[in-house]
Amino acid sequence: MASLPIVLVADDDSISRRLIEHNLRDSTESIYTAQDGDEAWEMLKTAPEAFDVVILDWLMPERDGIEVLRLMKSHEELQNIPVVFQTTKTDEKDIMYGLKEGVSFYLSKPCERKNLQSVVKTAFENYKSYKKIQEGVNDTEDVISMMHRGNFHFKTIEEGTKLATMLAKTTPTPKKAVLGLWELFFNAVEHGNLGITYNEKTKLNESNTWKGEVKRRLNLEENKVKYVEIDFERKSDEIVFHIKDQGKGFDYNKYLDLSTERAFHSHGRGISMARMMSFSKVEYQGNGNEVIATISLDQ
Repeated sequence: MASLPIVLVADDDSISRRLIEHNLRDSTESIYTAQDGDEAWEMLKTAPEAFDVVILDWLMPERDGIEVLRLMKSHEELQNIPVVFQTTKTDEKDIMYGLKEGVSFYLSKPCERKNLQSVVKTAFENYKSYKKIQEGVNDTEDVISMMHRGNFHFKTIEEGTKLATMLAKTTPTPKKAVLGLWELFFNAVEHGNLGITYNEKTKLNESNTWKGEVKRRLNLEENKVKYVEIDFERKSDEIVFHIKDQGKGFDYNKYLDLSTERAFHSHGRGISMARMMSFSKVEYQGNGNEVIATISLDQ
């Protein structure tokens, strides 16, 4: 995968297409455009491996953005590509509808250059991470699926990614489970042990300095000794992951469900998406530095 994203933009407004092309010109590998949903879908199904991020206008003639999104979600090779919706819709019901259908990010129309670049970069980085950990699931030895109990510690996001890849293999649907485990492990390091707040993450994304800040905080004396602890147990009817970090905790209640308040932000959906897509149940405990994620074996 290239170091910069290959982006597909679908919009029936030629001015809007040209504006997005102009604003992303220096931060993408290449940009392809479609003048409506039909053309976008033809391009996607013809070359499903060609694109890293898809930007769709919600309202288009013939096949609209939601219809293209649904087709992508039902296509094995397209279902994980991040989809960004640009829209003038601000009604809460509309925004929630799109999120539940699988919209990764929202952009207000017309798009502001800084926000557009930040969202596309975040979507691309997430997609690269998802692809890497899903490929790792395929490479993990099948013997892991026979494990019934274990205790693990990790300190960095890289270590957490490797552990998520391994533990996902113990579940009936590893490619679904690994995404949720990775999100919860990622959160435990970034927001838990390193104490990066929501607003700080927003600014770090906008300034493209997130990786450097994570590295800096990992090397602080007070953080060098911190780790995330994972207790894994396979029971007769469920698989349980108990995740505990050594941070101060956070107000987890507002992150458990999809939120229209955060719909136009470049981050903030990891926990709710993990809860929806990967687990039967996600329960935070205490001050928020412990979470129990469960996968039912009866489903």
